[in-house]
Amino acid sequence: MRLPLLITAIACLSVNPLALADEVQVAVAANFTAPMQEIAQAFEQDTGNRVVAAFGSTGQLYAQISHGAPFEVFLAADATTPARIEQDGLAVTGTRFTYATGALALWSADASLISDGEQLLRSGSFQHLAIANPKTAPYGLAAKQVMQRLGLSAALAHTLVEGQSIGQTYQFVASGNAELGFVALSQVYRNGEITTGSAWQLPAELYEPIHQDAVLLDKGADNPAAAALLSYLKSERAAAIIRSYGYGH
Repeated sequence: MRLPLLITAIACLSVNPLALADEVQVAVAANFTAPMQEIAQAFEQDTGNRVVAAFGSTGQLYAQISHGAPFEVFLAADATTPARIEQDGLAVTGTRFTYATGALALWSADASLISDGEQLLRSGSFQHLAIANPKTAPYGLAAKQVMQRLGLSAALAHTLVEGQSIGQTYQFVASGNAELGFVALSQVYRNGEITTGSAWQLPAELYEPIHQDAVLLDKGADNPAAAALLSYLKSERAAAIIRSYGYGH
């Protein structure tokens, strides 16, 4: 009498989407940490697939991928690095797309410090200005462009404290080791408001657009969960999360 019940249970299990769930290894640019964590939760809720993410500067992640790291999807902070990975033969051709357009902010943990960001930079009335490494972090390159276009590169050179990623740069400011710094807007912004401290959202004309591209890596070519994540990044639920952190999508 129990055999039919057992067969029914096995049949139900075989068509349960969660039973078919898998995981995907993702390399994620540090500026996208908070949105990716939220998207990963939503992705797992909706598909049952689990995201295992590693965060770092785009240049650092590129080096790891080039040396065989087991990542299956790459979410960069620029468009050129995924294109280079594709040219290197390490990505699936035709899978690259822009998942977000980033914004840069001048930020201080002191809520009263930044009222006029440009005037503050020109005044030089601070000792340390944090910036991500322009050679490995696209947001650091954008910050360098801002200083150049404001004509302040030489004047600010002695104040610069360089982080290896935008995540480390944020920590320099959050800890008080630097009075202010150039960070990703997404690190200090949520649903239309600066979440802590004070900030100046840099005008878009002061730096080149930060188009952030995703690509399916060769190691994920045969993993349905990897392809599913890339599709999910194009969904309205993911887009709403991305916009809530100040990105264009």
